[in-house]
Formats: sequence, C-alpha cells, structure tokens
Amino acid sequence: MADIRNNFVGIKSPNPFWLASAPPTDKAYNVIRAFKAGWGGVVWKTLGEEGPPVVNVNGPRYGAIWGADRRLLGLNNIELITDRDLQVNLREIKQVKKDWPDRAIVVSLMVPCVEDAWKAILPVVEETEADGIELNFGCPHGMSERGMGAAVGQVPEYIEMVVRWCKQNTRMPVITKLTPNITDVRKPARAALSGGTDAVSLINTINSITGVDLDSFAPQPTIDGKGSHGGYCGPAVKPIAMNMVAEIARDPETRGLPISGIGGITTWRDAAEFMALGAGNVQVCTAAMTYGFKIVQEMIAGLENWMDEKGHASLDDIVGRATPNVTDWQYLNLNYVAKAHIDQDACIKCGRCHIACEDTSHQAITSMVDGKRHFEVIEAECVGCNLCVNVCPVENCITMEPLAAGAMDQRTGKPVSPVYANWTTHPNNPMAKVAAE
Repeated sequence: MADIRNNFVGIKSPNPFWLASAPPTDKAYNVIRAFKAGWGGVVWKTLGEEGPPVVNVNGPRYGAIWGADRRLLGLNNIELITDRDLQVNLREIKQVKKDWPDRAIVVSLMVPCVEDAWKAILPVVEETEADGIELNFGCPHGMSERGMGAAVGQVPEYIEMVVRWCKQNTRMPVITKLTPNITDVRKPARAALSGGTDAVSLINTINSITGVDLDSFAPQPTIDGKGSHGGYCGPAVKPIAMNMVAEIARDPETRGLPISGIGGITTWRDAAEFMALGAGNVQVCTAAMTYGFKIVQEMIAGLENWMDEKGHASLDDIVGRATPNVTDWQYLNLNYVAKAHIDQDACIKCGRCHIACEDTSHQAITSMVDGKRHFEVIEAECVGCNLCVNVCPVENCITMEPLAAGAMDQRTGKPVSPVYANWTTHPNNPMAKVAAE
C-alpha cells in the first residue's frame, strides 16, 4: 500500500488533504467532525486581533456558477474572517490539538500591517501548540479595504516585511498565503521567501461577481438591493491555481520552496495534479462545502489506489514530477505534428466535431461521404488543434495521433522532421533573424 503520510515543512499529518481556512474550519465542532471523517489537517479559519470581532453580513454570502446539470462549478463569497471571539477560538484550537495530536492544525492570521499587532497575536497562538501559522495575504474583499488581506498580498515589499516580523517572533513554521489578484505571482512568492517564509500556499480567492439579478439589477449575492465583489473559488479556478503553482515551482528564484496547493480540488486526481506540479500537499474548501466532509475518504482511497497501480511508494515519488515538463510557448517543438482520428465504431454521429471545425476552425472534418452522414478527418486540412476532441461528447472517440518522423504531412506536403526546433530559432522569428545577423 502506498504511503500517503505527509510531512510539510515539519508539520506531519496522516495524509496530504487539509481543509483550507474557511467556514468549514471556523470552530471546534466542524474541525472534530472533519478529523473523524479522515482529513489529515486543517487551517483554522482566519483569526483577527484582540478586540471587538469583525462584523459579517447577516444575509446571503454566496454567489454561484453552475454547470448544465446544476453541478456547482464556482462559489463567490463575501464572508470575512472569523466573527467569533479570539479567546474562544484559541481555547478550541488548544483543546482540539490536544485531542487530535496526529492531525495538523495550522492557524490562519490576519491583523493590521503593524509590527506590534503581529507581535501581540503570535505568542497567544503559539501557546495553543498549533503546528504552524498561515498568513492570510489573499482575502480580496472586506478586509482588503481595511489595509489587510489582498491589500498586503499585492505589495511584495509588505509581504517580505510581515513575514520577517513573524519569523523573528515565533517558533512556528510560517506559511504565506498568496493572492491570485496580481499580474505575476512569482513576485510575492519571491518576497515571502526573502522574508524567510517556510512555505507558500495558493491560491486564495479571485475577485469576482458571479451574476446579476435581472429583475432587481443587483449583483449576487444581494444584500438589501446591493451587491459587492467577492472571492471566487471552486472547480472553475483550478486551471488558474495550477498555473500559478507551476510558475512558483519552476521559477529559478523560488524553486524548491514548499507549496501548499489550493484551488478547486474536488477529487484525488485534482490533488495528484497539483502535487505533480510541485505542491507538497493540498487544501480543500468548496468540495467539502458542496459534498460534506466525507468526500476526503474518496480522495484518500483514490490517491492510494492510483499510486499502487503506478508503483509510487510515497508522495515524494509524485511531488514535482510534472514541473520539468512545464515550459514557455517559445520552447515547444514546432516539428511535432499530430492529426485527429475519429473512431467510427464509437462515433454516435452527433456532428458536433464537424460543426465546431467547419464554423470556427479549419474545415477539416466531413459531414457527408457518398451521400451518407459520416464524420471523418481530412488530414490535408487538419492542423492538429484538438478542438474536435474537446467538443466530442463521447470519451476517446476522437484522439490525437502523432505522425512519425519522416511521415508525410498532407497539409504541408513535407515530411515530418525528426529534429527538435522551436520559435527561438524559427526563420519567421524577427529576434532569431537579428541574432543571426
């Protein structure tokens, strides 16, 4: 059996599945239920400084995007950090950690960008014997207007400064949670590393408005006729999150920096993909809010079964395995040629491949042959774009078949070259011409 025990910056848990800082981790009751279901760890919902708790809205807090089958694809939330008393949270954290010593408990923190505020909260969190802290530099709404959350996460200099304060004032591992609401996520990651962070976690939620009520003309969720931008999460953000994880994992300046992957993780496969791109573990929120805590059991079983099937003994065998295969467009092999192929036995003759190709692509799929409805690839027109594969409703009915070196590409009338070549050396590249001169 594959060993899926996780050791993330010295924080040990029986598996790599943690609950992210969010409503599911807002109180001991939730966290205990999560641990009983099998979660390896939690990041306790973000704590603020001592004093009057923050004030959340008392109406709808979520907007949503659904697929055609009503499957939840994305949530937009306008909830703030915990509105429970700090001391109550601290007592609960201490008790849960005592009762569940084998599970990871990391405490998310957000206080004003003032050194004394961080110095005040760090020792009281440390006293709970939590395993680490996560600095919430990502919340895009409510708190950012107060100079916290994404307002800090969008300024690398602030990130470095606060991380350094924390590293100087606590023994606990520091995980820096990054905002995706920034042009280049590598810059805040570099800043966190410069400040001494032990790891980064990403992504936090994306600025969004998920819908507008066309009767009241108010954004959703609607509070007394008004709406606000909020944080977008769920399966729809997974591609954005994976790209940002990969960017940090392959950046020469941050390569090797531990990453906790967050963003739309719903299945074991999602988790494995994040870890293959460089994440040491993963954090989950929307999937638990949609399907309940027991979803982790499918994640654990699925990951173990896949690792056994593939011969991966431990998580170390998969973490970062895909990172070397992530490159920039300019280095892709321009001499690689593939053509679409339709399995006639599997084809249900719906015609979606033909319409997509005919109307919006390269007119490379027939609709009629010898007077009969028939869909077949015209190799002389096929550029290998694979749009047909993605619109086909039958899995594996259409596949992409690479042409062997030396085979004739009917579209260009030239044999496929066995030599790797990319845009940096292509004769059409003006920079290549300048270099040649």
